[in-house]
Amino acid sequence: MTQTKVIVQPKAGLRKQEDLTLLHEVSIATAGVSHLEMCIQCGTCGGSCPSAADMDHTPRMIFAMLRAGMRGEVLHSNTPWICVSCYHCVVRCPQIVHIPDVMYTLKGMAIKAKLYRDSNPPHFSQTFVGMVETFGRSYELGLATRHYLRHYPLRLPGMALMGLGLLTKDRMSIIPKQIKNMSQLTAILNKAKTLELTS
Repeated sequence: MTQTKVIVQPKAGLRKQEDLTLLHEVSIATAGVSHLEMCIQCGTCGGSCPSAADMDHTPRMIFAMLRAGMRGEVLHSNTPWICVSCYHCVVRCPQIVHIPDVMYTLKGMAIKAKLYRDSNPPHFSQTFVGMVETFGRSYELGLATRHYLRHYPLRLPGMALMGLGLLTKDRMSIIPKQIKNMSQLTAILNKAKTLELTS
């Protein structure tokens, strides 16, 4: 009796093995425990997201792309920038994947690799972080002024009336105010940066 060897060919377009390198890189870089590897591709996150209609890929699709090792496509996507960090997706996720935290990681990676398609969100983010590092909080007047001068200088005069209203109702300060014990926040931020470099 002769035995026949059966060779199974993979379907066209499918990889024999997933490239999980990028998935693990993002998971490790994400603060806390992301549970990213636990995603079961159910799509609950996209169905729960109030901003999904403006995303070019749903979070589920982003995670599938991470699993496929599609670094350029993921970092070029607008999805992390559209995420409003409402955590509605995390509340409904059956695997408790910390999706907004993963989106923060992807934003950082996109900025570092300069793979974002629109410079507005990264510049706004960097300006905001710079103000938190300097004052311990956001300085709204400075943040808005710097952002509009950089990206929309012709719109700035039209914002003046609204800014004046916020100032007169004491909803915004002309001078930035630093938080108390700023040295403690600086120490925390420096420690976080050190941990990030060593991880």
